[in-house]
Amino acid sequence: MKKICFLLLLTAANFSFAQVKLQGVVRDSLKQPLELASIVAFNQETKALESYGVTNELGKYSLSLKKNITYKIQISYVAMKTLEESLVVKEADMTKDYTLYAENSLDAIELIYEMPVTIKGDTVTYNADSFQNGSERKLEDILANLPGVEINEDGQIEVEGKVVNKLMVNGKDFFDGDTKLASKNIPSKAVDKIQVLRNYSEVGQLSGVSNNQDNIALNIKLKEGKENFWFGDVTVGGGSSPDKELYLLQPKLFYYTPKYSINFIGDLNNTGELALTRRDIRNFGGGFRSPSRSSGTDINLGDNSLNFLTNQNNAVEIENQLASANFSYAVNPALDLSGFVIFNSSQIASRETSFVQYTNEDLNIPDELTEQNNNERSNQGLVKLSASYQPNFSNQLEYDILGRISNDRQRQNLFSSVIGDTNQAEEVTPYNINQSLKYYYTLDEDNIFSLEAQHLLKNENPFYNAILENDPNAADDQYDPTAADLGFDSSLDTYNIGQNRRIKSNQLDAKLDYFHILNPRSNLNFTLGTILSSQEFNSNLFQFLNDGTTFNPTPTINNGLAVNDTQYNFTDVYFGAHYRLKTGKFTITPGFSLHAYGNKNTQFGATYKDNFLRLLPDFETRIQFKKSESLTLSYDMRNQFTDVTRLAQGLVLNSLNSIQFGAPDLQNALSHNVNLIYSSFNLFNYTNVFARASYSNNIDQIRSDSDFQSVIRTNTFLNSAFADENANISGRVQRTFGKIRASFNAGLNYSKFNQFIQEERSVNEGFTQSYTPSIRTNFKVAPNVTLRYRYSINDNNQGGRKTQFITTSPSIDVDAYIWKAVTFRTNYSYTNQNIGNGQSQSFQNWDARLSYRKDRDAKFEYEINATNLLNISSQVTNRVNDIAVFASETFIQPRFVTFRVVYSL
Repeated sequence: MKKICFLLLLTAANFSFAQVKLQGVVRDSLKQPLELASIVAFNQETKALESYGVTNELGKYSLSLKKNITYKIQISYVAMKTLEESLVVKEADMTKDYTLYAENSLDAIELIYEMPVTIKGDTVTYNADSFQNGSERKLEDILANLPGVEINEDGQIEVEGKVVNKLMVNGKDFFDGDTKLASKNIPSKAVDKIQVLRNYSEVGQLSGVSNNQDNIALNIKLKEGKENFWFGDVTVGGGSSPDKELYLLQPKLFYYTPKYSINFIGDLNNTGELALTRRDIRNFGGGFRSPSRSSGTDINLGDNSLNFLTNQNNAVEIENQLASANFSYAVNPALDLSGFVIFNSSQIASRETSFVQYTNEDLNIPDELTEQNNNERSNQGLVKLSASYQPNFSNQLEYDILGRISNDRQRQNLFSSVIGDTNQAEEVTPYNINQSLKYYYTLDEDNIFSLEAQHLLKNENPFYNAILENDPNAADDQYDPTAADLGFDSSLDTYNIGQNRRIKSNQLDAKLDYFHILNPRSNLNFTLGTILSSQEFNSNLFQFLNDGTTFNPTPTINNGLAVNDTQYNFTDVYFGAHYRLKTGKFTITPGFSLHAYGNKNTQFGATYKDNFLRLLPDFETRIQFKKSESLTLSYDMRNQFTDVTRLAQGLVLNSLNSIQFGAPDLQNALSHNVNLIYSSFNLFNYTNVFARASYSNNIDQIRSDSDFQSVIRTNTFLNSAFADENANISGRVQRTFGKIRASFNAGLNYSKFNQFIQEERSVNEGFTQSYTPSIRTNFKVAPNVTLRYRYSINDNNQGGRKTQFITTSPSIDVDAYIWKAVTFRTNYSYTNQNIGNGQSQSFQNWDARLSYRKDRDAKFEYEINATNLLNISSQVTNRVNDIAVFASETFIQPRFVTFRVVYSL
């Protein structure tokens, strides 16, 4: 790896020395510098683009050109006549100034080359063809080549360090703006332009009165000829692995017209290539955002779906089926309809072994060796319909409804060196319906009204069953004390335990905003809102007897409460006021919200109430140094409320070795949050910088108090009298030198929280550092290489135990486009984890793909794809939670080799 890095750096140095710098200033006829003027240079002989740039605020530009070449220079600026000239470059750097004149349509020069990047206001437009070398297949391949754009480890698109919230195609929502579905499926050759919309507001009426600095959207413009007929591709493949035959079918079809669009994405395979993971679908919000998100109130309705133990990266077998469709239809200029349907079915098998050491040595909790084998099945369906009606600029009405249903099952065989063999089963068939209504009305140029309301209806019904071997005559059975506490019959050969739960949630979140524009630089915003929430929680615990009947136990702990029948109601009525002022480079937005809270939960004939008032201030100031450089400081105070399951007093089995019961008198937690964000996007010197620093202080945080019997944990909850803290600093610097792009990512995180074990408090501190330098080439014809080195240190002090994990992971990606017909891609990584005491663990990953198509316009492409070429059987992971340290070995899919045929429409 060191030799490869040295050779790449040597190549980059030689390439840099072979360059000549052309620089100067672009002015108008009045000798005023022009910022954001576009300048391109392309080779007169080959007609290929060699370099491009954008002038800075002083009108300066800088281009890197090859020696002894004749170039055609083209300079353009909005409302100015485009300038062209032929320029012979020798072997010395050159300085040359240019003057642009007002546009004259009679003698305007025709544009002969399209600028790779143009900036107009808050919109940055990339010409897709300028960032392709021929090996690209999907939208994400182009995005990875764009300056200032990254695809993070979760598959999300980041621009200038900010996650993109919305993606459109030709101005129409693509699956309600889901970026992962778009980036991994839209064909690269269909893309003409990629528009980055900074400070994006979905409602034009509110764009001038609200702060949208963190809102970024992408609009993908299709090439001419990609409208009014189907385009896309269909992939069919098969192959072999050591123990089964492989198959793959992936149709990805798109149809766009100015009036309507239809998109279909399908996936049927057993190779583990998931277009959407279960987590993706679970988090697929359909564009819904809570109206009270900026009010200072956070209420958690909980998530009682199955906590699946595996994902596509740590499974032995994966079978997946996906069918999804998205449509949009412009009924008339005022009315737009859209929606989507998604069905996903996955079957996953996994295996993992772990060595667990519990943190508090004084408790004499034995070390535990576990081995678990899981079989999981998930069927998920989503349907959404949306309507937007805007008869004129002053009125806009939107309605959305999203339905979600799933049928999830999980079977687990778990061996524990402490408590023995267990078979566990979980099932849940939840559904929820989410509706949103929005209305925006502009009375006149100084008065704007906004109404947002959202209603959520959710029903969850998890069932849990665990079967544990039992020897009635054994005196040292580790589970017997827990079984006695729970009231189970210990005279049987097995503990066959069952639990039913049902959680019904009903929530209305609504607010009315009034914006009064005082002058072009300031406005007032008054908000009247409410959150009305109701939750019902029922559960019962039982034991299956040998004759098939059930036995309802009476615990000897928790006052004998084994069932739950809890009603929880929450209300929040609030008034907010904010003042927004623009002065010079500053935008200042101070404000507050005054809340009247009401809590009430009823269980076992008793009612617990808590009504109070609270003032929550917030503040934001933004300094706009330049059009693409800013610094934002924000502070807010937030109230955090829990869900019904932490209030319910009856016993609940989260698993066989994790039991909980709630506390009905829990109070809310309060947090102070400070954020500092710096962003700079500079096309003059090809440098992009993003940095974020954040700090939060949590008061009265809800914490668990754990009691251990051997490795079996019983939790209840309390409001901690001690503050928890979290501080985070992260950033990225990216710089392009000719055809070499270098970047450096860093993250520092410190956390301190208070944990309680058997009513004894201890402070848990964690400090994580991560550093990732990388360099990549960006040649048009030569193979491109990306070198990356990940280095992280994870220090934890858990009161009774200190741990340190050091992880290093060098990697190399190669992307070669050969003879304009063959594409070869491969990636290799080596991961080593130092776990202290001179011990370390390591594993390697190596994948490769070789494909052939006659030319870029060929209909057929043939591909050989190989994953896990080294055929490793497992990966190692070391992690820490609040009570234990885990050293785990996760078994993965073996070497897969598949042959595929791709047909492009």
